[in-house]
Amino acid sequence: MIETGAKADFDFTVKAVQDGEEKEINFKDLLDKPTIVSVYMKNNTSGCDLQTKDLADESEWFTEKGYNLVAISKDTCGSHKRYAKKQGIDFTLVSDPDYKFAEATDSVVQKKMFGNEYEAPSRSAFVIDTDGTILGTIQKVNTKDHAGELKELVEQLN
Repeated sequence: MIETGAKADFDFTVKAVQDGEEKEINFKDLLDKPTIVSVYMKNNTSGCDLQTKDLADESEWFTEKGYNLVAISKDTCGSHKRYAKKQGIDFTLVSDPDYKFAEATDSVVQKKMFGNEYEAPSRSAFVIDTDGTILGTIQKVNTKDHAGELKELVEQLN
């Protein structure tokens, strides 16, 4: 995983849902202020629902502290639109089926499910400055208290 203080190359294009609208955007353009990126696996799965709902419930706190919130998974933007409505998500959801963000942050890991091994992004979170510098990371997200652990990290950074 990328080290705190390192600068990542976020110069790649992704599809995203912002304010209910689907758009294609360069990821680095999402970094118009310090940004928290929460990586999860899939919409409408129990752990991921806990993780994103917890962030949605506390999104105002992060906004007041001056941070963007972004959640990223391999789901399509169509799925993200429905998911945002269902979960009450008012922050940006990014579709990244090619794992471009995980590659940029060196956070692709080996996983195992039903006896099969595969590579996928780690369930992690990153606090990123406007120039792509990694200010902090959470390498293993606590799905039940994701907002709480991010709040603690933000407080440590300020």
